[in-house]
Amino acid sequence: MKLTFTVTGMTCAACSARVEKVSRAVPGVTQADVNLLAGTMQAELDSMDTAKAVMAAVENAGYHASLPGETKEKPKNDGLKEMKTRIIGSAVSLVVLMYFTMGHMIGLPVPHWYHGIENALVAALLQFFLTLIPVYLNRVYYSRGLKALWHRSPNMDSLIAVGSLAALIYGIAALFRMAYGMGHGDWELVKQYSENLYFESAAMILTLITLGKFLEARAKGRTGDAIRALMDLSPKTATVRREAGEQIVPVEQVRPGDTVIVKAGGAIPVDGVVTSGRGSADQSALTGESVPVEKQPGDTVSAATILSEGYLEFRAEKVGQDTTLAQIIRMVEEAGGSKAPIARLADKIAGVFVPVVMAIAAVTFLVWMLAGQGLEFSLNCAVSVLVISCPCALGLATPVAIMVGTGRGAQLGVLFKNAQALENLHHVDTVVLDKTGTLTTGKPEVTDILPGSVSEGELLKIAAALETPSEHPFAKAILKKNGGSPVKNVENFRTLPGQGVSGSIGGTVYYGGNAQLMKQLGVTVPDYPALAGQGKTPLYFADEKGQYLGAIAAADVLKEDSVAAVEAMQKAGLNVVMLTGDNAATAKAVAAKAGISQVISDVLPTDKAGAVQNLRSQGHRVLMVGDGINDAPALVTADVGMAIGAGTDIAMESADIVLMRNSLAAVSDAIALSRATIRNIRQNLFWAFFYNTLGIPIAAGVLYLPFGLTLSPMLGAAAMSMSSVFVVTNALRLRYFKKNEPEAPAPIIKEEVKMETIITVNGMMCTHCKARVEKVCKEVPGVEDAVVDLAAKTVTVTGNADIAAVKKAITDADYEVVD
Repeated sequence: MKLTFTVTGMTCAACSARVEKVSRAVPGVTQADVNLLAGTMQAELDSMDTAKAVMAAVENAGYHASLPGETKEKPKNDGLKEMKTRIIGSAVSLVVLMYFTMGHMIGLPVPHWYHGIENALVAALLQFFLTLIPVYLNRVYYSRGLKALWHRSPNMDSLIAVGSLAALIYGIAALFRMAYGMGHGDWELVKQYSENLYFESAAMILTLITLGKFLEARAKGRTGDAIRALMDLSPKTATVRREAGEQIVPVEQVRPGDTVIVKAGGAIPVDGVVTSGRGSADQSALTGESVPVEKQPGDTVSAATILSEGYLEFRAEKVGQDTTLAQIIRMVEEAGGSKAPIARLADKIAGVFVPVVMAIAAVTFLVWMLAGQGLEFSLNCAVSVLVISCPCALGLATPVAIMVGTGRGAQLGVLFKNAQALENLHHVDTVVLDKTGTLTTGKPEVTDILPGSVSEGELLKIAAALETPSEHPFAKAILKKNGGSPVKNVENFRTLPGQGVSGSIGGTVYYGGNAQLMKQLGVTVPDYPALAGQGKTPLYFADEKGQYLGAIAAADVLKEDSVAAVEAMQKAGLNVVMLTGDNAATAKAVAAKAGISQVISDVLPTDKAGAVQNLRSQGHRVLMVGDGINDAPALVTADVGMAIGAGTDIAMESADIVLMRNSLAAVSDAIALSRATIRNIRQNLFWAFFYNTLGIPIAAGVLYLPFGLTLSPMLGAAAMSMSSVFVVTNALRLRYFKKNEPEAPAPIIKEEVKMETIITVNGMMCTHCKARVEKVCKEVPGVEDAVVDLAAKTVTVTGNADIAAVKKAITDADYEVVD
């Protein structure tokens, strides 16, 4: 079983590494991944008893874990308000403190009781009490940091706590030394310590780090904008028709089977099937496609889409957490909470980062003391090492980019099931496209009826009867061609995978399928090379006696954007392959139209996975794009499986990525987004490693001997705060990723002949009559314009309308038409 825990108390990558380590050590846990950004942990475990053991282990490590609903979460805005209060209080006290400690350096007036060596202790005590304000306001660093240290799992709070405490304790020790010096008349001792109190360093460290945390928290809050936007899409109420008539009820009270009513401009509250009415639905929120989709009886509608025009009544099918919108939100949250393989190195380093930094700080202090640089210099370098190191940047580098990237993907209609799929997608070099329903519309139409031993009409009747129980697109094309004419019942119907169908009609067994089926039956069929060259697929028919009845050819046209999408993939350096069960000639004809040079044809559904595996064995990293049940094994076999929007539930379950749009252009969008996200992660990781690799040695004082340069703890704290802010801000750039907009195909201009008919009308006397006749004429379907000439007593009608209907409309308006 897979559970998501809410984990509190984590502040950096060291915390998440510790929580993962103790959770994975619990017997029965097979996997545990922490999302530091969301404060959650996804764990795969065997029972609820194991879940309780995981929560206990996390508690023992110094954190708190719970299952959703067990604890009432504090709103994130409350945390930001509390942090803002801390910043304001700390900043005010810090400004006052800096005024007293450094104001005289820039000529600011300082009270007389603050001047002079004789007032040094008064000045030191004032600095101490002013420092206590930010120390108290930011005590959370001490409570969390020292607690983590006590549990032998130091984190970023531990570094802040130890660093600021070291400066604070040194200042307190200096107070005692000054008091001692005053008591013994040792004014040199008093002067020495009054100039090196370090109280302002402790206050500055806490204030700057809190400011950085505040900016980071605000930026991180924006990473979930995509999910929040999706949540806000669903309407709060729905109009339903029940026994008492139409009622407006909360959307939570809509039940499967309810008749839901939506008017123009309204939001569709749940998923369902249209039972009456017509309209256009704006599905851009779910699919990223801006063009409204026509809806009529029998069509499905999804929650959170907008009925831009028309009127619909539909039967509620999926409500609550079962709607498409709810599934999208759940998928995006799970993907954002999962870990990408690229994060493994950062996780390993984060697990030992804080102890190593603390060791470096201790070694720095000892080395400079042994080098004779004195306590103040040695302490300054050690504290700088502690506060400049930033495990947060390492911990945030990957999850923040994953969360923003998957959220942006959802807005574009691209759903990544996990972070691994997002990362693997950017590696692919070969895209395998299933033909039917992926490259083509999946709605073929009959183009030719080629009778054999029976007439054309008889062949169509037999074919329509035989194909009635079938769900194959060609079967639907034949039934459409039959036009609803009555057909005989079929008995013992069987689907022959990859070959065709069979069934008994009127006591005779008939077969319909491809050339392979006919060959297996021992039926000789004519060769139709012209059909294959035109991309048409013949479906052969025979009876149980081996008599060839004829063939029906159908063609499945390419989707409007298929050519542009294939071209975009090829420009991106991808090798595009078409995979189909069609014969070689037909497959090549379709591929040529799409601009694809490599074709794998005559592939049975059971062999599609083998074809994909063959490409992988050649060293290719394969993306398989499909939509049908028979694509599921190939989707699982590929490095990355992608199910296209109009596909089956089985295909979508087998895929790593789901495209909500029934468009191949979304494939290019998904690959481009994957590449942009991984590039962003690499930038973040480079910055995190570069910053720490460069910052820690400088803080330790490596530039002091050759150049005389040192880094103050205050600058170190500022740099550490900005490091995390940089990583989060860089990841937020992914929110502005734009999908590829293929060039619009040249419009096909059809020359349309418009008729002008002049009708003589008696009875028109004034402008009112003129307006009346023009109005009734324009209301007739097909009339584009109608202009009355009162002087000539005529009306000129433009368009291709039925003139008899126009004349009737004029007569019904009480005017006389003169033939």
